[in-house]
Amino acid sequence: MSTNGITNGSTPKITLYTNHRCPWAHRAHIVIKELGLPYEEVIIDLDKPREPWYLEVNPRGLVPSIKYNDTILTESAIVSHFLCDAHPSHLVPSPGSPTAALARARINFFVDTWVSKAGSYWFQVMRKEEGGERDALVQEFLGIVKKEIEPLLEGAEPYFGGSEKITLAEALVAPFIVRIYAFARNGMLPASMAEGLEALPNFSKWAAKAIEHESVRYIWDEEGVVEGARRRIASLKAQQK
Repeated sequence: MSTNGITNGSTPKITLYTNHRCPWAHRAHIVIKELGLPYEEVIIDLDKPREPWYLEVNPRGLVPSIKYNDTILTESAIVSHFLCDAHPSHLVPSPGSPTAALARARINFFVDTWVSKAGSYWFQVMRKEEGGERDALVQEFLGIVKKEIEPLLEGAEPYFGGSEKITLAEALVAPFIVRIYAFARNGMLPASMAEGLEALPNFSKWAAKAIEHESVRYIWDEEGVVEGARRRIASLKAQQK
């Protein structure tokens, strides 16, 4: 049975349009890896204007996008949720019961809280020169994580909600956490940013497990990600002068 290019009951043909430096695309990689789905990869050069053929795939020119059989889906959260719903797994409970609905709601609330409350700070901090304004942003970020994120990780042993396996919460947030720690190690973020996260007992324990998971690490290239970020930040700062 096929609906709008999506065939039910068979292994899909997936093409993932991605860039390994992008945390949003990293989300889709984690989900696909956990689901064990075969896929073809097309790397999109984010340092150049998008080629016309890719703008036909995704008019916004962003990654990730996937071609699932003959259907195009874009935006990392939509791609990830679609794959999880199409291929039920440990990442998120299948809908259909109040218990599953509550677990899905808690995962969605956690991810939304990270993205809406804390997620943009690391990039803002990297764009600031050393000094009081940057230090204030770091403290503001740590305060938000302590207030908004730390309580949601109560009982996250080893993974979100006490799951024995990685969940969609880790898949959608770990790409950003692994970068914060990497950028702090490499001098692009203040060491105090990582040190402040390590002082939060729930967050630090959860993050240590999440960022070392095989599905998070298999495309992770710290040197390449850091170098790419250095170039981007230098370019943005030059434009501001």
